[in-house]
Amino acid sequence: MLPLATAAQMRELDRRAIEERGVPSLELMEHAAQAVADTVWELIQPDESICASSIGVIMMHKKDAPPPTEEEQRQEEKIREIVESKNTDPTPRVAVFCGPGNNGGDGVACARLLMERGGCQVRAYFVGDRAKMTPDERVMEDKLIAAGGRLEDFTIDLTDRETAEATFTFEQQKISAWLSTCDCMVDALFGIGLTRPVTGPFAAAVRLMNGRTVVSCDIPSGVNADTGEILGEAVQAKVTVTFTRPKPGLYIGEGAARAGEVRTVDIGIPHNLEWEMFRDKARLEMVDSPNNGLPRRPRAAHKGDFGKLFILAGSEGYTGAPVLAARAALRTGAGLVFLGVPRDIYPIVAVKCDEAMPFPLPENYAALLEKVQSCDAALIGPGLGRAAETKRLVLRMLEDLAVPVVLDADGINALSGHIDILDKRSALTVLTPHEGEFARLTGCALPIPDRLTAARDFARDHHCILVLKGWGTITAAPDSSAWVNTTGGPGMAKGGSGDVLAGMLAALLGQKHLGREGGNAPELAADAVFYHGAAGDACARELGEYAMLPTDVVEAIPQVLRQWSER
Repeated sequence: MLPLATAAQMRELDRRAIEERGVPSLELMEHAAQAVADTVWELIQPDESICASSIGVIMMHKKDAPPPTEEEQRQEEKIREIVESKNTDPTPRVAVFCGPGNNGGDGVACARLLMERGGCQVRAYFVGDRAKMTPDERVMEDKLIAAGGRLEDFTIDLTDRETAEATFTFEQQKISAWLSTCDCMVDALFGIGLTRPVTGPFAAAVRLMNGRTVVSCDIPSGVNADTGEILGEAVQAKVTVTFTRPKPGLYIGEGAARAGEVRTVDIGIPHNLEWEMFRDKARLEMVDSPNNGLPRRPRAAHKGDFGKLFILAGSEGYTGAPVLAARAALRTGAGLVFLGVPRDIYPIVAVKCDEAMPFPLPENYAALLEKVQSCDAALIGPGLGRAAETKRLVLRMLEDLAVPVVLDADGINALSGHIDILDKRSALTVLTPHEGEFARLTGCALPIPDRLTAARDFARDHHCILVLKGWGTITAAPDSSAWVNTTGGPGMAKGGSGDVLAGMLAALLGQKHLGREGGNAPELAADAVFYHGAAGDACARELGEYAMLPTDVVEAIPQVLRQWSER
């Protein structure tokens, strides 16, 4: 677990450190720049096992264009020399792109530190309006000049690619040629405050960086720090060096895809100030390990102590969903799993089950309710279908059940238009929608631009736990606490994966010794998401993302749980 901070929280933390604790802002900037410079240095060290390869340049001319003039030929030769010079001088080359804010100041300081270290060629480029430079960045530019460097103006604008490329000035061509020889680039264009699309020379810089080895300062430029949304153009970083606390946008949606490896560094914010500021705030954490791990099971326990779980699932054409959910629940430690399915699919499901106990749903509702009430938790929805009769059954059970319920798939769809039933429940309810199901439930538009806020608001307003699935699955609690998951990958984007997660989640909630009564249900839900993704990662390593199946994920659960169990 690693605590996250929103952009607003980080700005406030920086302000308090400077104004209340007297930490010099230039000192914070130096520390940030040093961490970035260290990362760049690590990446540009030559690998002796790789043979050097020659770099060439091909000059392109339009088919019907007149022959180049003598001056154009001279310029072409100069461009060729710049590019081919890399073959005779293999010294690592680093380009640092700096915007007009303090993030740009981090970049300017990083360029100076790399120059002072030696062993690489460094050029720093300023992108934007110099009138908007912060005082701290101006100080860092003065230090760069004193060290023998300079902050060059970057004027390339690829807003209209074809036209811009056709009208490059000679100076712009030289910049582009030198950039093509760089071993690493530093992205210090924007910090965490970016809220509008990246355009103009900034977009040109982003495009020139992409496809290269890039180290981003705090967050890749073009990524919304709170939501992970791509704001027009965004840098694809190899490493993101983020300061003090990671930002949610590094782990949610497309932002997670652009961040590369995330390294969190301490830049000198007093730890007691950080604790003081965040101690009374709702938890917001990145999940790279379980909240508590799995404790030893009581030696004298019996199967009933590890949770009796009821699953209502399945319909014609969807006989796999209930079986996957039941197997996942059993693999996650459930003591007894009762699997209620429609009578017409019962023979098929029964053949597939060994440990779970399937039964055809009784026509007598009172008998069904009594059986479910005797369990420790219920899972409703996997493959259940959307028939009107099924929807009525789900809503009625939600009204009558006094046990914790995990609502998945068609269980969530049944709730659409009847959110008042959720609000009336006194027992714990966990919903596990993907974005489409969440949109149907809430009426919001797709795509959801701010998944974190949407999840936290829903969980708070409806006093439930919401597991909003997707890249960086978010688990939100009624007190607005939230956990952003970091495990799992595209190999899990197959029908049945959600059924596995639902079974795992219900199994953890139903086990008495895990402490559900102690109020840690949100943490258990976040743990289930972590274990599920970790099992998927194990399958991806062994089988590859194309070939892995949800059944493989179920079979990988034991090795994951064993890794995180107390010995």
